[in-house]
Amino acid sequence: MAQVEATTERIVAATPEAAFGTLADYAHARKELLPEQYSEYEVREGGAGAGTLVHWKLQATSKRVRDCLLEVTEPSPGQLVEKDRNSTMVTTWTVTPAGEGKAKVVVSTTWSGATGIGGFFERTFAPKGLNRIHDQVLANLAAHVEK
Repeated sequence: MAQVEATTERIVAATPEAAFGTLADYAHARKELLPEQYSEYEVREGGAGAGTLVHWKLQATSKRVRDCLLEVTEPSPGQLVEKDRNSTMVTTWTVTPAGEGKAKVVVSTTWSGATGIGGFFERTFAPKGLNRIHDQVLANLAAHVEK
């Protein structure tokens, strides 16, 4: 299987602490950031950063819905990692300073893709679709923290 990756980034007009705190707040803020492609959002354990277990369904296309059960870790300051118990999907959120009162937020998702012709199409089109979804999450994050 080939590794598939989708990466999106945005500079937000907020401190890195505010941006990270909003992303790590699975109990309240995170749900508000998710666009219509997400459904059945539920925090099952924790709710604040590492130790959180969160569930949602992600409808990447009209025919493709992923049932995600994500374990959250914080391997280093400013970084959240969401590992899906139901697949090989791993999403990493990294927040770093980007000048006075600004933060750079990078979201990167990887998973083991299909092989053959299906894998070719997955590697070609899935990252673009996921990047559009992540870009909306980042736009919602910016709107939330820039209030």
